[in-house]
Amino acid sequence: MNKKIGFILALVLVSLMMVGSVSAGLFDFLGGNNANQTANDENTFIVGFDAEFPPYGYKDDNGSYTGFDLDLAKEVCERNNWTFKAQPIDWDAKDAELDSGSIDCIWNGFTIDGRENDYLWSNPYFDNKQIIVVKSDSGIKSLADLKGKTVETQKDSSALAALQDANKTIADTFGQLTEVADYNTAFMDLESGACQAVAMDIGVAEYDIKNKDNSNDFTILSEHITTEKYGIGFKKGNDALKDQVQKTLDEMFKDGTVAKIAEKYGISEDALIQP
Repeated sequence: MNKKIGFILALVLVSLMMVGSVSAGLFDFLGGNNANQTANDENTFIVGFDAEFPPYGYKDDNGSYTGFDLDLAKEVCERNNWTFKAQPIDWDAKDAELDSGSIDCIWNGFTIDGRENDYLWSNPYFDNKQIIVVKSDSGIKSLADLKGKTVETQKDSSALAALQDANKTIADTFGQLTEVADYNTAFMDLESGACQAVAMDIGVAEYDIKNKDNSNDFTILSEHITTEKYGIGFKKGNDALKDQVQKTLDEMFKDGTVAKIAEKYGISEDALIQP
């Protein structure tokens, strides 16, 4: 071989190797070979969840992921000798995460209603009522008493959707329906008198009230606005995993474990849907 040609071929080979190395490094950087990502094998159960949705899934004061749904999932794993992995996800990318297999399910206060044909669902396990919170000394005892009152709810919430759609007739009696950024703001407004009621999910309401020093100052009206069911969403076709999780969850209901975990997060047993 001509030495000049051989030298050129050697340079080309070195260049290709360098490009391959850089590409591999870039792939790793972008998360293609993330060393911290748990391998999703048959002994690992990876739960996709929104890390800012207490009491179902959130980060506690110690920086650890916790919540009602995560505790349920962890117990399912312990009973099946699986490795549990709580995987926080971008909620808008949940379908892509599930389809790719990077998570095994979506378990995080996940509403079945309206999504019945989009996922392989567990049986509903939680009755998520949209309720009204008022000050205990407000004199408001029913939905009818909200006539002319200022009611707040979180933007893009299920409560807001209910009051703008199926239960608009109730909202029409309010003096004003106001959207706020979060329920912390709504509770502060309720305490200050800037509003007279807050419309929200029952699980979130019970959790928030339980964790307030002045919890006795707040009351949840017995009448609810509407209700929706929570379930565990799996990728279609993943029946074997769904069935095993369902079997274990049913056992946890029967032996009282689900009720015990619910109590830990201030969730009333009435919200649980027994199998």
